[in-house]
Amino acid sequence: MEMRINISQTEIWKKPFLCYEFSNRSCQKFVYPLETRILLYILFSVSSVVTIIGNLLVIITVIHFKQLRTPTNYLILSLAVADLLVGGVVMPPSMLRSIETCWYLGDLFYRYYAICHPFQYHSKMTSLATLVMIIICWSVSAALGFGMIFMELNILGVEDFYYENIKCDGGCTLFQSKAGATIFSLICFYIPAFVMLCVYLKILHAAQRQVQAIQSVNSEFKKEGKATKTLAIVMGVFLTFWIPFFLCNLIDPFIGYSVPPLLFDLFYWVGYYNSTCNPIVYAFFYSWFRHAFRIILSKAIFQTNSSRTVLM
Repeated sequence: MEMRINISQTEIWKKPFLCYEFSNRSCQKFVYPLETRILLYILFSVSSVVTIIGNLLVIITVIHFKQLRTPTNYLILSLAVADLLVGGVVMPPSMLRSIETCWYLGDLFYRYYAICHPFQYHSKMTSLATLVMIIICWSVSAALGFGMIFMELNILGVEDFYYENIKCDGGCTLFQSKAGATIFSLICFYIPAFVMLCVYLKILHAAQRQVQAIQSVNSEFKKEGKATKTLAIVMGVFLTFWIPFFLCNLIDPFIGYSVPPLLFDLFYWVGYYNSTCNPIVYAFFYSWFRHAFRIILSKAIFQTNSSRTVLM
C-alpha cells in the first residue's frame, strides 16, 4: 500500500504542467519562479506604459502645434500611432503570453502588431501624397495581418503537419510554412528595409549636392542635415531591433523549426522596444520636440493660443 502511494506521488510530481488541465490537446506550460514572474510583469508593464506615454506625447505634439503640421511630420504621426498600438494593444497580451507561457485570450482575440514603414524626407511632398502613403501602409499592414491570422495563409501547404504536431490548446506560436515565412518576411521587413535604405541614400546624396552647390551653409541647410541624421538614427534603430526576429523567422522553417521558442519570444520583445525608442530619438535630436513635450507636461497646452507657440 505504501509502495502504491509513493509511486502515485512520483507520477504526480513528474506530471508536466498544462495550459488547460482538462484538455487532451493542451500545450505544456513552463512555470517561472514567483520572483521571476513578478519582475517580468513589472518590466513589461513599465515598458508598455513608457511606450504609450512617449508616443502619445509625439501624437499630441504634431496634432496640437500648428508649426508642426507638415507632410513630413504627418508621417512621424502615423509611425507614432503604430508605435502607440504596439505599446497599448500588443505588449499587454504579449506580456501575458510570455510570462504565463500560455495563451489564455482565445483564438479570435485580435493581436495586431505594426511594423514601422519607411518615410521620406522631401520638402515638396504634398499633404495629399503623404495621406495616400499613410493609407497604403496601413491598408497593406492590416490586410497582411488579417490574412495571416484569420485566413491561415501562414500554414498554407502544411496544414496537416500544423494541426497534428503544433496546434494545441493554450498555445500562441507564430508558425509558418517555408513559403509563408519567406513572403511574410519580405513584405514586412526586407523589402521595406531595402526601400528605406535606397530612399535615405538618395536623400543623403541630394543633401551633399546642395551643400557643395552653396558655400555659405545657412541655418536651413543645417536643419536639413540634422533631419537627415535623425532619419538615419530612426532607420538604424528600426533595422537593429527587428533584424534578429525576421532573420530567425525566415530561416526557422528551413532548419526544421529548431529555433528555441524562448529565443523567438526574446526577439519579439526586442522588436517591440523599437516602438519605445522612437519618441526618445525625437526628443534627443529635435529641440522643438523637447520644447513641445515640456509644454504638454507642464499643462501649458491648455492655455489660450498654445497651438500657435513657436517651437525652437
